[in-house]
Amino acid sequence: MKIYLEKNKTEEKILRKKIATFDFDKYTKKEIRELIKKMRTTMRRADGVGLSANQVGLNEKMFVAEVDHKFYAIFNPKIIKKSDEKSEMEEGCLSVPDKFGTVIRADKVWLEGQNADGKKLKIKAWGFLARVFQHELDHLEGKLFIDKSKDIYSTKK
Repeated sequence: MKIYLEKNKTEEKILRKKIATFDFDKYTKKEIRELIKKMRTTMRRADGVGLSANQVGLNEKMFVAEVDHKFYAIFNPKIIKKSDEKSEMEEGCLSVPDKFGTVIRADKVWLEGQNADGKKLKIKAWGFLARVFQHELDHLEGKLFIDKSKDIYSTKK
């Protein structure tokens, strides 16, 4: 799988598009497992901690993430609650290579979605995991971290 880049205007149109609901009826269980495996491999190869479907050109609402050796594949995610407490932290993105910036996000989120079998799930996340989930859900809404950061800088000279 190829990671789409914000600097490529054609790929940016896909990154900036709000993503459609994942339709489990369109796929076999094997195809869903293969999609998860490919996205996980792509994310790891790029040294990422999260990857949304639209970052690899898919118009399906799902993402994968791996934080503290725990792997997540979440379909049709939505944040149902955020904490009032917020923190600033530097973020980067596989679709915006060599750029970083400070983003303010909620410290805790409560997420609903579905697992690979289409079963409902609820996750309470805090700290870095909450940040990763918010970053990936922004992708599924067509938003990039550079839209929220007040101080983008490049690591390229």
